[in-house]
Amino acid sequence: MELDRENMVDHEKLQKTKDEKKQQLGGIRTMPFILANEICDRFATTGFHSNMITYLTQELNMPLVQASNTLTNFSGTASFTPLIGALIADSFAGRFWTIMVGSIIYELGLVCITVSAVLPMLRPPPCPTQQNCKEASALQLWILYISLLLTSLGSGGIRPCVVTFAADQFDMAKSSVAARSWNFFNGFYFSMGMASLSALVVVVYIQDNVGWGWGFGIPTIGMALSLVAFLVGSPLYNRVKPGGSPLLRLAQVIVAAAKKRKETVPAEAALLYENRELDAAISLHGRLLHSNQFKWFDKAAVVTDADATDAKQPNLWRLATVHRVEELKSIIRMLPIWAAGILLIASSSHQQSFTIQQARTMDRHLSHSFQIPPATLSFFSVVTMLSGLVLYDRLFVPFARRFTGNPAGITCLQRMGVGLTVNILATVVASFVEIKRKAVAANHNLLDDPKATIPISVFWLVPQFCLHGIAEVFMSVGHMEFLYDQSPESMRSTAAALYWIAISIGNYVGTLIVSLVHRYSGQKSNWLPDRNLNRGRLERYYWLVSGIQAINLLYYVVCASFYTYKPLEEVSEKYKEEEFELAKGGIPTIILDKKRDEETELLPRKETT
Repeated sequence: MELDRENMVDHEKLQKTKDEKKQQLGGIRTMPFILANEICDRFATTGFHSNMITYLTQELNMPLVQASNTLTNFSGTASFTPLIGALIADSFAGRFWTIMVGSIIYELGLVCITVSAVLPMLRPPPCPTQQNCKEASALQLWILYISLLLTSLGSGGIRPCVVTFAADQFDMAKSSVAARSWNFFNGFYFSMGMASLSALVVVVYIQDNVGWGWGFGIPTIGMALSLVAFLVGSPLYNRVKPGGSPLLRLAQVIVAAAKKRKETVPAEAALLYENRELDAAISLHGRLLHSNQFKWFDKAAVVTDADATDAKQPNLWRLATVHRVEELKSIIRMLPIWAAGILLIASSSHQQSFTIQQARTMDRHLSHSFQIPPATLSFFSVVTMLSGLVLYDRLFVPFARRFTGNPAGITCLQRMGVGLTVNILATVVASFVEIKRKAVAANHNLLDDPKATIPISVFWLVPQFCLHGIAEVFMSVGHMEFLYDQSPESMRSTAAALYWIAISIGNYVGTLIVSLVHRYSGQKSNWLPDRNLNRGRLERYYWLVSGIQAINLLYYVVCASFYTYKPLEEVSEKYKEEEFELAKGGIPTIILDKKRDEETELLPRKETT
């Protein structure tokens, strides 16, 4: 007993030293470096992608549908690679090094596209009339594709890790977050919006009025600065150790449950297998508690006579802890809600491209001698989103809190539902604006002149951009917060990757929809013509995607009504890493368990939607 006391004293001293070191890392002081990295990255990304439809159609002479599909295909690839980056980060590399390597690869892609924009031999001859144009050669297209591929691969290391790496610098436990007067995800999204706004104002203007060399060169410089900023702050970061491959753990639970499919799950959940030491590295902020959903997977945690022979080192392909079983259940619970984002992206993936082409035919003059670039119209979406985030945090949340009692005002599921509804309204408005635009063109006999400026103000397009900005305040931020909050803590990079995977699949589905519409909507009155949008039926495409979104909203409401939030046991800061040290120090578990019973704060989370 005396030896146990000495071991516990030594362990407490070790833990105190580790806690003091940990308090010196992370916190608000790391935000200038992390946000500088992400702001420069977002500035570069927005400046690179926002006006690419113009570069492809005006500089590389691509047909409209081919150019739009090229962008959505590579956007889909850029949104799929975060799954690879997340697995690398969560399994062995950690988020810091994954971000660093991803940023370097992204920078190489920007350098490649900048060089191609500077050298005339890498572009086809100009075609100002947009008739009988010589399209880009195979070599010129390959340079474009390599550039887009490198930026897509680089995105895979950046996108799933930056927001979770920033969140790692704070205590994101619910008990701590509830006491704050700000929402981390709102603040993060606001900073990204400011970067996008700057790129839309500065870079797009340079691309349209100065040249594409500088238009791509400035984002390239911005990305290089983001690398420097992130590296400078590296001594201050709190780096969470990777907990091993999350997909491997999920596979182990499935295999273990399959092997024990004939076993009977005990009536008492307390009889299922628990091992704090084994789960210490993947449950620093608390273990997942047993839930009654998907009980078949509980078979993986049933202890048989064969398992009891080696309790210290269980065969994880035959026996899983309750925490690991609940990790799998959490992911399964999230998937139906996550899937609702796919059709939303599919419905809106091409709208930006088509809207820019609409704007190019409209009167864009602010004065007699100055007209705004078509891609700058996204300015209104970003401004609406930024102001909406401030109003949401400062006005809506305190108001809603009075009625709901929820510290966040409304749940993230309710927030996403509002965003899905507003996005449908935005698409409906877009269809009426297109009807108006073509009616004015017909009145002035301009339907057969794709280069003519139709005497209708481009600001008719502003309402749909503002509605998209409002939808983003609710849907995008709510979706990101939902995935972070409801995922197991050791899988948060993977959960962030799910956000981008939904965008990836949505872009591919959007490409399929546009391709089918272009192919089967007829030759004489094609809904989405290659060159002359005035003779198209774009408003019918908008009606189609509005219907798709309405069906998607109904699906989402059904899924959200049945969703159950994960039950989590949150532990005090003093013991967040203690089990992990047990595996190394050999401290008797019974001592820690006794202390934990006295000091652990149990916060079961069984919220309602």
